[in-house]
Amino acid sequence: MSRLSFEVEDQDLLGRNGRLETKSGIVETPLLFPVINPKVQLLPSREIKQSLRCEAVITNAYLLKKNFGDMPLERGVHALLDFDGVVMTDSGAYQNLLYGRVKISPAEVIHYQEAIGSDIAVILDVPTGWRVSWDYARETVEETLRRGRELFTLKAREDILWVGPVQGGRYIDLIVRSAKAMGELPFDIHALGSPTRIMEQYLFTTLVDMIIAAKTNLPLERPLHLFGAGHPLILPLAVASGCDTFDSAAYAIYARDGRYMTERGTAHLNKLRYFPCSCPLCSRYNPEEVMEMDEEERVRFLEGHNLHVCFSEIRRIKQAIKEGRLWEHLEWKAHGHPALTRALKRLKDYREILEKETPITKKAGLFYFNSIGLNRPEISRYCKRLSERYSTPRNTVVLVLMPQAEGGPYHISAKKQSFLEELNRELGDLNGKVHVCLYKIPFGVVPLELDDVYPLSQYEYVTPPDLETLEYVSNQISTFITQRNYKGAILLLDVKKDQESEYFAENFAKTCRLKGVSCKIQKSENIWGKESLGNLLRDIRDLISRI
Repeated sequence: MSRLSFEVEDQDLLGRNGRLETKSGIVETPLLFPVINPKVQLLPSREIKQSLRCEAVITNAYLLKKNFGDMPLERGVHALLDFDGVVMTDSGAYQNLLYGRVKISPAEVIHYQEAIGSDIAVILDVPTGWRVSWDYARETVEETLRRGRELFTLKAREDILWVGPVQGGRYIDLIVRSAKAMGELPFDIHALGSPTRIMEQYLFTTLVDMIIAAKTNLPLERPLHLFGAGHPLILPLAVASGCDTFDSAAYAIYARDGRYMTERGTAHLNKLRYFPCSCPLCSRYNPEEVMEMDEEERVRFLEGHNLHVCFSEIRRIKQAIKEGRLWEHLEWKAHGHPALTRALKRLKDYREILEKETPITKKAGLFYFNSIGLNRPEISRYCKRLSERYSTPRNTVVLVLMPQAEGGPYHISAKKQSFLEELNRELGDLNGKVHVCLYKIPFGVVPLELDDVYPLSQYEYVTPPDLETLEYVSNQISTFITQRNYKGAILLLDVKKDQESEYFAENFAKTCRLKGVSCKIQKSENIWGKESLGNLLRDIRDLISRI
């Protein structure tokens, strides 16, 4: 990565907190670059930096050249924008997509961005667009790749981070082809192009597919940028899918249209009676007062507020990654729109890559709300490893499945620990033939010796669990029994939990019958009482005597 670096500090799912070094300083990711157009900008760049602690902005090199002549060359892009942070410049490719042609060559754009002193620069790629044929999309991929290769014969400076765009639009096979080829070139950053129409139509499942297709076929050590994404509604999903940086003009476009951003969507200012925000701007005015402002003042207010909402969301994402709670944050955000919930469910298709990149242990426990959480890496990873790596203790012939201990591992509960100690004493020499396991929502079977392992006791879940969760746990119990050679099995059920008892008892008995395992089901209102212990000892001895 030239002489500069990208260092990852925290990671969760495919999201990561990092530090990106540029010639104008180090910026933290995830990072949002507000789009600055000095020709129409009402909220000054200096004010954006001071009031929002904005580290970086993006402007359009083609529009600078078109609208300001030699001024950017004479003053430099930082002075022109009055911004002493990091400045990224786009190449005009988006204008090419909108209008069909820009009057500048790929070589001119490269030399121009070097001359004005960009910190991060983008080649003049060929955006694929949305409603185009596969053949046309392939041409955009190949031409963008040709221009990407050309960069390294033309560029003169080594202190600029160059962005290698990935094209292909909605054609995932072309995104994969583009990402692999661009990843072989020594770019510092990569960017996924053509997402705007997809986000406008709320096709978030397609967006997830596109991002992960690019991410998994690019060098993971390089940041991934997402063009045209800056709404707080979509940012967490994009980060979790693998994006590190974003740019957006939505804050200003919405402001000019009288639209007010919120965490969960966008509202028209004239329909608001109260501001659902306590940023410095919203704390000073109410909607009626803002409506009475002159147009320029009102637009500035909305631009400032919209940026506050965007940057607040970026900070929430960073903190969620830091705490290992990005999945919980995604679930919370998914309630903002059904399309987000569908996209979160789509992550099920990417369990393997999410497991690989998510830390094995975290500083905080998990919150499990409903069956959507079954797709999170911690759960799928445990079930996969239990199936592939766990060996039953030697000489055991009887499996005893007991309910989980609420409030932590078994050794924390004096009542349950006493129950197990008494069971071991009474069994005596039979201990080695009995394997005690727990069944836990949402993990399924947890051998007692693994009860302390993260996250098997470091979590909380909603009761009663939904039907999909019960079905999943029941199936995990069946898989565990099917994969092992027990001769007998006993299931302890709490009759106060009718729903669980019904699901687990029926499936347990069916699995044992098909496997040829002798089984008993013990139901009790006081699982940890003396009567329950006596019944369990009787059933264990009975099964062992018949084996």
